Amino acid sequence: MSAPEVSPDVLASVIAEIDREPDFVTGLTADLVRIPTVNPKFQADPSINREAELQAHLAGILDAEGFATLRPEALPGRPNLIANRQGSEARSLILCGHVDVVPVGERKRWTVDPFGGEIRDGRLYGRGSIDMKGGLAACVAAARAIRKAGVTLDGRLSIHAVVDEEAGGFGAMAAVRDGHLAKAVLVAEPTWGDVLPAEGGLEWARVTIRGRAAHSAWRYNEIYPQTASPDRLEPGTNAIELAARFIEALRHYESGRTRARSHPLLPPGMNTINVGVMRAGAGLGEDGLPLVMTNPAIIPDLAVLDLDMKFLPDETSADYRRDFEAFVHHFAETDAWLRAHPPTVEWELGGLHFPPLDTASDHPLVASLVKRKSAFGKAPGIRGFVAVCDAAHYAGAGVDGVIFGPSGDGFHGDDEYVDVASLRETTKVIAASVLDWCGVR
Repeated sequence: MSAPEVSPDVLASVIAEIDREPDFVTGLTADLVRIPTVNPKFQADPSINREAELQAHLAGILDAEGFATLRPEALPGRPNLIANRQGSEARSLILCGHVDVVPVGERKRWTVDPFGGEIRDGRLYGRGSIDMKGGLAACVAAARAIRKAGVTLDGRLSIHAVVDEEAGGFGAMAAVRDGHLAKAVLVAEPTWGDVLPAEGGLEWARVTIRGRAAHSAWRYNEIYPQTASPDRLEPGTNAIELAARFIEALRHYESGRTRARSHPLLPPGMNTINVGVMRAGAGLGEDGLPLVMTNPAIIPDLAVLDLDMKFLPDETSADYRRDFEAFVHHFAETDAWLRAHPPTVEWELGGLHFPPLDTASDHPLVASLVKRKSAFGKAPGIRGFVAVCDAAHYAGAGVDGVIFGPSGDGFHGDDEYVDVASLRETTKVIAASVLDWCGVR
């Protein structure tokens, strides 16, 4: 649902406020970079796990801008920040960004302080600058400019600063579970100025393949034809070899799926299945993993494969899971041992699951972003996101989502930066689209 056309004078007054203080968004980005918020799941160190401090800093700014703020814990000691300016639910909008960042890596590979927020040659450097403290700062700066221009929105405007996106999105999941929803959400991940209304879904799954353990000296009894006499020892069944056959079959399954279907906004073949982790050995531990993985004198009876599985925006998780389980069943039917001992599939490994995002390309929020980006700079492309982000969790709860944010490089790498000019332009585009979507009283 879109609002009536915003008056050019109203839009001009908001843009004038952004131009009056062009350094606000860069200063806020630098301030956020200087509060290290490395996700503690990757590197536990209180000196760099300072999400609560950052959320308190942001809450102070948003309180002053007329937002009502909450900081509920999404995970122990890790609060989300939920900020609301009241208005109509019919035109409600969430501006969302995550505050957690990945570790710095090898410090010696950086030419700047990873938490310094240094500006050099039109680039603001630091871990999280592009992924995605710059985008979050642009959302705050856009909301601030609207208030300073004296504009009252018709629709409710919310800003969500969430934790844990880099480790599965459990911050956004908590926000959704707590009912912090709206009609639409804009996630300000870096998009280099393009508008992204679609991303595929993501499943993490575990396939467990069982064999029969035996002494390796009797391997001949398994692989070479033996007389079926009453005194024959029970042959072993090598789970690693079964897993190798499964992986080969999986490659054909993956190839068939990627060739059979695609999505117009995503590159053909993006719906891949990555065998990311394999652990094999003897004995099933309580954690579902082999107890012994260092003794090649044992014919292994267990192989555990962890898969990263992408599916298309216009597919459902239920259909995808059903199709994959059918593949596993048919694979097992090709082997006498596996028919009697079929592999098992465990979904949502580690609790991770990203629903697909498939907002229409002509959705009013998408159309607004395209229009406003074209007015302030180069016309954007409309494409899909090949990775996943928090937009998925809102989409899974029925919220129309779109991804739009600034330009930069070095995310998850060295010398991460956000382009200052794109950061300022992004602020203007987001502000204009907030006016378009929420409407003005």
